[in-house]
Amino acid sequence: MSENTGLFNLSVVKKTMIKETVKEIYDSLKEKGYNPINQIVGYLMSGDENYISNYQNAREKILELDRAQIIEFLLTESLK
Repeated sequence: MSENTGLFNLSVVKKTMIKETVKEIYDSLKEKGYNPINQIVGYLMSGDENYISNYQNAREKILELDRAQIIEFLLTESLK
């Protein structure tokens, strides 16, 4: 009898969560008529949550993530 055990990789889960959340925020900002890149960069650089609209809970979503981890993820993905 063989048991297949999957390994749970928290790093992969965290990266997936960051990617999906940033995409949702991007889409919300774009739908609201903002330039999402400028708004997200403004938030990441300053920490000022007012760069992110409350529309579709975008601000709440981005505040659940660590800014440094978002930046690390974006930089890592762009250098692949």
